[in-house]
Amino acid sequence: MRLRMIIPASAPRTLLRCFLLAVAIACLGTYAYAYLERVLYQAHESRAFDQAQDRAAAVVASSPGIAPIRRAVRSPFPTALIGRLSVPRLHLSAMVREGVGRDTLQLAIGHIPATALPGQAGNVGVAGHRDTFFRELKNLRTEDEIEFSTSDGDFKYVVDSLLIVEPDNVAVLAPSSENLLTVVTCYPFSYIGAAPKRFVVRARQVSPPTPMVGHVSSWE
Repeated sequence: MRLRMIIPASAPRTLLRCFLLAVAIACLGTYAYAYLERVLYQAHESRAFDQAQDRAAAVVASSPGIAPIRRAVRSPFPTALIGRLSVPRLHLSAMVREGVGRDTLQLAIGHIPATALPGQAGNVGVAGHRDTFFRELKNLRTEDEIEFSTSDGDFKYVVDSLLIVEPDNVAVLAPSSENLLTVVTCYPFSYIGAAPKRFVVRARQVSPPTPMVGHVSSWE
């Protein structure tokens, strides 16, 4: 007598459901890992940055008669921590590090290489993902304040304009005789996949005054 295996008609559908469930779990796991890595990185770097600022303030306070030593601003090495960018009205605050590579933008806002640094005269460029740190930029308005804190000081900017440009429009990052901050992210904010446009924030520095190019401008 031959035994015949009878496969239920619903088996293919069950296998498909199991496969889709496995894919969904894998995607959720990947997202959860990336989210946790980003949160832990931001928490660690923010705490270390605050501690360094406190130590520097304590040194200055303990030696009121000794002037701090000035040094010229140097180009940071790749992935170096630059500081913290904040938009108080939007409750947005995130650490900034050098570079705009995939690994950097997964963890932080990226300072665009070859643009000025806070404390230098010119156009400071930063970039970030619209679905992580810059999600709230969709609610930004002109005249909003942006703060950029670094080891060389706290720099305040006021938003002048909000632009939507093509991805290859690099003119927004061109050097400037003014002290500017240019923030770039993808657009539209609700777009799924690689967004076709770029959302650009232009802000002017309002404090403190920045020395002309070539002057020393930061502290040790």
